Amino acid sequence: MNFHAIKAIYKFELARTWRTIMSSIFSPVMATSLYFVVFGSAIGSRMVDIDGISYGAFIIPGLIMLAILTESISNASFGIYMPRFSGTIYEVLSAPVSPMEIVTGYVGAAATKSLILGVIMMVTARFFVNYTILHPFWMLAFLVLTAVTFCLFGFIIGIWADGFEKLQIVPMMVITPLTFLGGSFYSISMLPEFWQKVTHFNPVFYLISGFRWSFFGVSDIGVGISVAMTCLFMVLCLIGITVIFRTGYRLKN
Repeated sequence: MNFHAIKAIYKFELARTWRTIMSSIFSPVMATSLYFVVFGSAIGSRMVDIDGISYGAFIIPGLIMLAILTESISNASFGIYMPRFSGTIYEVLSAPVSPMEIVTGYVGAAATKSLILGVIMMVTARFFVNYTILHPFWMLAFLVLTAVTFCLFGFIIGIWADGFEKLQIVPMMVITPLTFLGGSFYSISMLPEFWQKVTHFNPVFYLISGFRWSFFGVSDIGVGISVAMTCLFMVLCLIGITVIFRTGYRLKN
């Protein structure tokens, strides 16, 4: 394992975060804070409790997960797309660095950014809504697992995209709607039976449900199923990345 190569890629990508800290950290935190103010403090105070939890606290895991998913994909996809766009990816590919080390460096840096963002958002939420975390270990586990999984997915998107506009298609047109429809602002038990069944085909639903369980001990699906579905998606992403490096898809041509 070439740890020097991993460290070099990791530090370079992480340094980009501090150079663009306004758009990388402050912008998503401010956007999510507006949700806390509007839905948590203003509207939440007039909403009934859900599963014995105040509405303002109930939506916190969903809002954090929304930000983590979109930022993980955006950070990882942009991180690998820029070397492809500028042509510097060929220097990385020609260096004595294995595909696993390349992925570890890029995905590790993107996941670190997402985790920092998630922690800042949890701290920020305390200023607007009172909440407790019943299972801090599982909360951190879900946070790390989600960040790494969707950074891997973002890495695939960054290789697939052949233009800047394509980098935004999946986060904006797919992930954000799935997150809103996955129980971010409500419990699926509030839906008609038919739509409850439809929601089970939404992969983001399992992430939000498990993450919410780590906060309040309540969920719409078993926590074991949530972990299993997240791990399954991670494995599929790893398989996709393996195929990309073996075939050289949009890397060597």
